[in-house]
Amino acid sequence: MDTMTTTPVLADAAAYARAVEDAKQAAAAYYAGGTSPLDDDAYDRLGRAIAAWEAEHPDQVRPDSPTDKVAGGAASGDVPHTRQMLSLDNVFSAEQFTSWAASLERRIGRSVERWSVEPKLDGLAIAARYERGRLARLITRGDGTAGEDVSHAIGTIVGLPERLTEPVTVEIRGEVLMTTEQFEAANPIRVAHGGEPFANPRNAAAGTLRAKDRPYTVEMTFFAYDVLPLNGSGTEAGDESGDGAGDAAGLDELAHSELIARAAALGLHTSRATAVPGRTAGATEEVLARVAEIAALRAELPFGIDGIVVKADLAADRREAGAGSRAPRWAVAYKLPAVEKVTRLLSVEWNVGRTGIIAPRAVLEPVEIDGSTVTYATLHNPSDITRRDLRLGDHVMVYKAGDIIPRVEAPVAHLRTGEEQPIGFPESCPQCGSEIDRSEQRWRCARGRDCHLVASLSYAVGRDQLDIEGLGASRIVQLVDAALVVDLADLFTLTREQLLGLERMGETSTDNLLAAIATARTRPLARVLCALGIRGTGRSMSRRIARHFATMDAVRAADAEAMQQVEGIGAEKAPVIVAELAELGAVVDKLVAAGVNMTEPGATPPPPPGTEPDTTEAVAGPLAGLSVVVTGAMTGALEALSRNQMNELIERAGGKSSSSVSKRTGLVVAGEKAGSKRTKAEELGIRLVDPEEFAVLLGDFLPV
Repeated sequence: MDTMTTTPVLADAAAYARAVEDAKQAAAAYYAGGTSPLDDDAYDRLGRAIAAWEAEHPDQVRPDSPTDKVAGGAASGDVPHTRQMLSLDNVFSAEQFTSWAASLERRIGRSVERWSVEPKLDGLAIAARYERGRLARLITRGDGTAGEDVSHAIGTIVGLPERLTEPVTVEIRGEVLMTTEQFEAANPIRVAHGGEPFANPRNAAAGTLRAKDRPYTVEMTFFAYDVLPLNGSGTEAGDESGDGAGDAAGLDELAHSELIARAAALGLHTSRATAVPGRTAGATEEVLARVAEIAALRAELPFGIDGIVVKADLAADRREAGAGSRAPRWAVAYKLPAVEKVTRLLSVEWNVGRTGIIAPRAVLEPVEIDGSTVTYATLHNPSDITRRDLRLGDHVMVYKAGDIIPRVEAPVAHLRTGEEQPIGFPESCPQCGSEIDRSEQRWRCARGRDCHLVASLSYAVGRDQLDIEGLGASRIVQLVDAALVVDLADLFTLTREQLLGLERMGETSTDNLLAAIATARTRPLARVLCALGIRGTGRSMSRRIARHFATMDAVRAADAEAMQQVEGIGAEKAPVIVAELAELGAVVDKLVAAGVNMTEPGATPPPPPGTEPDTTEAVAGPLAGLSVVVTGAMTGALEALSRNQMNELIERAGGKSSSSVSKRTGLVVAGEKAGSKRTKAEELGIRLVDPEEFAVLLGDFLPV
């Protein structure tokens, strides 16, 4: 879980001077308008290099050096803070954190009794001043002593209410950011009004918070991380006098965890309501375990984090540790590996997928992100390229989290030199040369699935679809080249003689393949729908459609309105699915003729239009009404099942499969090495079962 800690070495005083100037320019660009020529990782490495050089040459430290300055010395403002609003020092590994914790304990002369561990949100720090419970002023961190008044943003920030639940006079400090959903909604609005697309959610929040008099509004989100009295107000969050007066020292005596609980009680967003709530820990080993848990959930979060903040929880420890000129000594940021970097867009490749979709792929100047070298990234579709105004040679922000395919977020427009070139779009299908259907945002070869039949069939016979063992890509190529298979249905009419006529097909392998094809005829409808590769669907959606309609006849008879009755299918997706099913009509007819199953076990078809629904009470499965999460390695009767097969099993038993644990979760199946999902289930009091118990519970639904 340790991050890269390599620090560049500055060769001489000239290199040091250049590094200081680069860091100052990067900080000024970011704090002035939410842009920067450096990504976070590059800026961190530059800062470490400067600090290392200054440690060896203390007599040559430049007065404008960004070290020991809040915001790198680049930000400013004219609204004085009630107390200094400091930055945080960083650590990049378990060893560095352990060393930092030991130095803190030496400073206060005792062990830290309790630590607070919470996500480091990737946004912009602000102070929100409430007077008698009403939000009166918003101020950026600035240089830590004074900040910029951004009160014009009041009313546009989710989680920062204009009125608290109590009429208290306090200052709430926290982070303003854009969630992934808010960022995706903001960029089209910004571009429609003539602006450059934001590079990433962090820059978007920084730029939006400062922007005044825009003809449009985009939403942001606030998370509180501190509560303090306003200087001179004599107030505290616990005051009940009705006029906001009280003991100003009261808040300063609360543990950090108590302050966060108080903020939540006042109606403010905190991390408590997220999948990575702040928690307390005892020994440093517990802290590091929680750091690992938060890091593991990073890719699933609907907002960005770039680390974990660890603080001494008790007020006495914080008070005795004190603060330096730039950062408190009682808190540190454990930085995680960067998930976004700036690199150059070298070229664009156009690849054809299994359904004929023509997908652009960015070829990048290789860049290290999150422990791996990234050379390619997704570009979504041609209209997305146009909307983002991407050009060959652009510096682009590339994002990667966990196992997610890297994607190009946006060009870093202010780094353009004028030598960038437009991206050329294909005139015909790159795979077969046929015409291109440009009627939708995602372009498609006019031949559809026939354009890339091998890819389409390879997907259809995969484990989570028809699961036909023995039909690898090379065998499918043989079948297609021999003109024995021109669509999915032809697989089910293959004869022994035809297969024996193929190269490297003996009697045993032929008989085994025919047996696997025969078994595939019995797969449930959900698997058949998934194998067809209907655009707008996948494994989960195919299961929902099959459970809703129960038979292929009912699915094919559904119009767009009826299709929208399936959970997760909206007005845009429904007509696409209906059209796809119509296009696949001939193939489905051939599948029926070949004896392929077209029903979903345990599902009941909906009543025909205009008829009364059947009021006969359906037999409920053992998981009826439950949202079920499976985590860890399955054992026993469930060991051979893929995660997709587990989800199928849950839904056949009346439940709903889910990937995350929340208050709405009804049951968690926890196998070996279940990790953070098991921990969260225990904290929320959710029922836990092991794989063996779950297999007994669903005995009648297990595959034979």
